[in-house]
Amino acid sequence: MGYQLVIFDCDGVLVDSERLTVEVEARMLTEMGWPITVEEIVQRFVGGSSEHMLAEVEKHLGPERTTQFDRLSSDEIAAAFRERLLPVAGVRSLIESLHAAGVPTCVASSGSHRKMQLTLGVTGLMPLFEGRIYSGSEVARGKPWPDLFLHAATTMGADPIRCAVIEDSINGSKAAVAAGMTCFGFGGGLTPAADLAAAGAMVFAEMSDLETLLA
Repeated sequence: MGYQLVIFDCDGVLVDSERLTVEVEARMLTEMGWPITVEEIVQRFVGGSSEHMLAEVEKHLGPERTTQFDRLSSDEIAAAFRERLLPVAGVRSLIESLHAAGVPTCVASSGSHRKMQLTLGVTGLMPLFEGRIYSGSEVARGKPWPDLFLHAATTMGADPIRCAVIEDSINGSKAAVAAGMTCFGFGGGLTPAADLAAAGAMVFAEMSDLETLLA
């Protein structure tokens, strides 16, 4: 395998959290006065930073209601994660195969370290990435800018050209391409495969397909 490093996004790639998250966000924003669908949430915000989303919410609801939305949605989403969150099918086997082949891996997500501690913790994936988890809070510009992926590669001592990124969002795919990395887009999530391909990703349908593609 020619890659020096395989970088995994977290939400929607390692853990099946996006479905739970966008359902809560779309319902709560609509109830608070900004009618918005799950599809619009996916298109506008999945893969981006929470700061960007909250800035957009504030334009529609104002600062007070935005603070309320942030607090209430975070609590409800966290409760849903603790009760129902699962790893993405086949991802544990893929990671273990990469490690067995001597291929380094890490996580680079727009989410906070606190969020990843919860999601990777409840799904049992945290031990697979201990000490190799990078958050968008560590860089000046989040996805679709390449900063986070370049930060992860530099810290891990890998050449960006020899890094593979596993993404499920438009913003994340654009960030990987901008970083000069090979992007594989997981088409089994919420973002349509055609949108991932248009953002520069090589689309795959199942995690079990990816080991062959990486080779």
